[in-house]
Order: sequence, then structure tokens, then C-alpha cells
Amino acid sequence: MALFGELFISDILAKPVFDPKGGTIGKVWDIVVVRGEPLPKIHSIIIRRRKQLLRIDWSAINIFNKRIISTTLYAEALNAASPGKADLMAVRDILDKQIVDINGVKVVRVNDIKLEGYGDEAVLISVDVGIRGILRRLGIEDWTEEVSRLFTSKLPYNLISWNYIQPLKPELKAITLTIPRQNVSDLHPADIAEIISQVSREEGADFIKNLDAETAAETISELAPDMQVEILNEIETERASDIIEEMPPNEAADVLNKLPTARAKEILENVEKEDADNIQELLGYEEDTAGGIMTNRFVAYPAGITVKDATDRFKVDAKEIQDVNYIYVIDEGERLKGVVSLRELITASHDAAIADIMEGDPRSVTPDVDEKVVAETMLKYSLYALPVVNQDGVLIGAVTIDAILDLFLSSDKRGKRRSG
Repeated sequence: MALFGELFISDILAKPVFDPKGGTIGKVWDIVVVRGEPLPKIHSIIIRRRKQLLRIDWSAINIFNKRIISTTLYAEALNAASPGKADLMAVRDILDKQIVDINGVKVVRVNDIKLEGYGDEAVLISVDVGIRGILRRLGIEDWTEEVSRLFTSKLPYNLISWNYIQPLKPELKAITLTIPRQNVSDLHPADIAEIISQVSREEGADFIKNLDAETAAETISELAPDMQVEILNEIETERASDIIEEMPPNEAADVLNKLPTARAKEILENVEKEDADNIQELLGYEEDTAGGIMTNRFVAYPAGITVKDATDRFKVDAKEIQDVNYIYVIDEGERLKGVVSLRELITASHDAAIADIMEGDPRSVTPDVDEKVVAETMLKYSLYALPVVNQDGVLIGAVTIDAILDLFLSSDKRGKRRSG
């Protein structure tokens, strides 16, 4: 049996099935699925020949891909098929079914099913719950993707792995996730965001309400800007403020900047003062500048402390910051004097002064520098972060490599930036 390349159920429905001599013996009508290890697998294929349904066992399939499906049998050797309640059918029982969590709350709808070869079997590896699945079934996925490319965008894939789905049963009314809504935080925030992107604004807001604040913050950071606005407008102000507090200040500023002014002000008033001040500072910069993409959470120590003291302080300070690659060295006026990589800090003598191991006069930018210039500088000199200083040389922030990566990904991924 040969199963080549990416393959979805919609790719093979109504496709002809050939006998050993190349004659057409029928067209694919449905697929019988059984439990397999580690994933559900195809047991047999149901074809329609004129007005009759016939069954072809998987063992009799010779070639199976989106272009050719062939069997080792001739039509006269096939048995009639009459799928009953005991059979689990891909089209009849899985396509278009709602996926719900184990508490019975609707999440999304199955638009297609992805297959993959596993040894000599064909297994079901995920369900497509996105727009691609709909377009594929309409036969216009490729055409739509070509049009999208003209506008420098890309159709997203929205797949839910079968690892998150309960064992299937015949005549399903809905498909169930293996985890309840309150345990969805076990998923990666990007996976949660994909699920939320497929539901209504009200359902998405309800989904967010059941996540802990930290997971909710990471999930909202993964959503498209319009969905971020809809969710934060829908949930209670106190809950929205808790989520904003969990975000890095630059991400929080990006999100609040997209909200109506009155709503952003209302949320910010309920955020703890220190966090609110950090966010308010970043809101004052233009979005496409170093100030607009920097974070004002960074690690900076005075030049006079020892490596041991810096290491001890770093173990505490780093817990509050998402991404740390460098320690910045400042003078009494908080002006940037040098930078120390974590590798240099770890390998240096504990008695050495941090000023003795720093790289002096590090590259930096002012907050008004265009983000593209920032990206070019970081890429040219292979920097994981670039400090941002004001006109007096005072360190006010740093642009991380995550922010730069998102500049390249934003046009075809989420249309936004995300950094530490």
C-alpha cells in the first residue's frame, strides 16, 4: 500500500477507485474507521458502484493517495456494504460534528479529517476545524490560497490533534475533547488560541474566563488583534485587568492600544500601579519604533557589584521577566555602560567586578528609531536583545529577538507582534 503526502478525507471523496487493470469499479463514498494503536485507522473503504455500495478491506488497497486509489480486487470480488449502527463512518459520523469539552460545552465543528501513513496503515491524526477545511471540501482551497498570496497573506491551518479527542463511537452526535474546559490550560496557548479563533465572541470570552490568568494572558497574546479586542470587550473589567497584569508590559500596551480609549482606560485603572505605570510608559511610543516594540522589563546592575552579587540578584530578578539574554551594566545615573551575556556571568570568577567582564559601549538605539532599522541591527550583529536608551543615554528598555521574529511573521501569522 502506498500513502503519499498530505491527505484529507475531502481529497478522496467521490474519487474513482481502480482495479488491477485500471478500470473504474466505483467512487469513494465513505470510510469505515476502527480503533487503532496509537490512533484510529481505516478498516475499509465503502465505494458506490452505480446504485450499489461495496466494501473494500484496507488489506486489498494497493495505492492510496489524493490522485490515485487502486485495489488488488475486481468488482465481482467485492462484497455488498450496508453500514449499520455498529460501524463508525468518517463522513456520516465525524464530518460536521461539533467538538465539545467533557463538560458538554461546544467548541468547534469538524470541517475535514487529516490522514497519515503509519506503517502499513492509514491513521486519522487530526481534525481540521478551520476555513481551509471548508474551502477544501468546496474544491477551492488551492485557488483561494493563490489569491491570498497576492495580498502577502497565508491561509491558516487550524488542526486539533487526535491526541486531544476521546475514543470514537458509532453514530456520534458530538466529538469530545479528552480534557474539561478548566483543564484546557494543559494545551499550549497557541493551540488554545486556534480553538478560540473558531468560535463566537461570546464563546471565546467564556473560554477565557475558565483559564487561569497567566494562561489567559499567553492565549490572548496569540490571538489576532480583532479577536483580542472582542474578547477584552466581552469579559468583566476586573478579569481583563488580571489578564493584562500577567502580560509583559509591551504586549499589554499593544493590546490596550487596539481597544477603544475609554475601555483601555477602564482596564488600566484596575491594574496594579507599578504594572500600570510600565504599560502607560510604553503607550506613549509609536507602534513601529524601537519604543513601540521594546519591553521595559530588563535586568540592569551597577558597575561596582561583584559577579557573585550579580548572580544572586539575577536568580531572583529573572523570575519576573519572560526572556533574559543579557545583564546590562549602568552607572549611578542609570546610563548604559556595558552588557554582560549570561555565559560570561556564569563562567567568570565570583570575586570579579561585573564591570571587568562587561562589553563596554554596547550597541543601542533610541526609542524613535524605526523598527526595521532595529531588526537590521540585531540581525547584522547576531544580537538576542538590543538596549534602548533615551537622549541622555539612560537605559529605558530592550528589544528582544522575539519581537524581531514577530515582525517577519506578523503578516502571515497573526498580524501583530509578541516579545518578552
